[in-house]
Amino acid sequence: MIKNIIFDMGGVLIRFDRKYFIERLGISGEDEELLMREVFHSLEWVRMDRGSLTDAEAAESICRRVPERLHDAVHKLVSMWDRPIMPVEGMEELIAELKDMGYPIYLLSNASCRQGDYWPRIPASRYFDGKLVSWSVGLVKPQPEIYYKLCATFGLKMDECVFIDDDNGNIEGAFFSGLHGIVFHGDVSILRRDLRAAGVYVKAE
Repeated sequence: MIKNIIFDMGGVLIRFDRKYFIERLGISGEDEELLMREVFHSLEWVRMDRGSLTDAEAAESICRRVPERLHDAVHKLVSMWDRPIMPVEGMEELIAELKDMGYPIYLLSNASCRQGDYWPRIPASRYFDGKLVSWSVGLVKPQPEIYYKLCATFGLKMDECVFIDDDNGNIEGAFFSGLHGIVFHGDVSILRRDLRAAGVYVKAE
């Protein structure tokens, strides 16, 4: 029986569209591909999520590999991608409904130490009972230990939790650790259907 609902953040609560973040800086073509690779798919990004690099340190490291004309863009992509926050349509309403139904709501996110700065600007954040962010524990999804840590921190039984993430690998990690899991593909109406299939009887849309 599902008693607790756990959400990812980027790609679930809010849009995390790397291509859009680069293009809104007026960058395209080869420079866009370079920034996609050297910023969002970099080791530095993983190390920020793990808490072993600050955002400033990561940006400085990345800048050593890219042309000077892109240094300002690197700093903005690392430290200002969240301006503005772009909520996923319909997600706040779903979470409010779950909260009204009595479900405790938790966050499990891979994110850097800046997460606390923008978390209050995410509209659905007010409904959450607790959160575990990767940088604070030195673990990242899909490491099994981070799922165990979340449940231990909040006293949750793993087989009573369903975890919602937009990344297949993170859901596989959740399954491996003993959680139920749902892959979110961007459509809240389909997520409602999947929650009902898991025994969480939210309204259909």
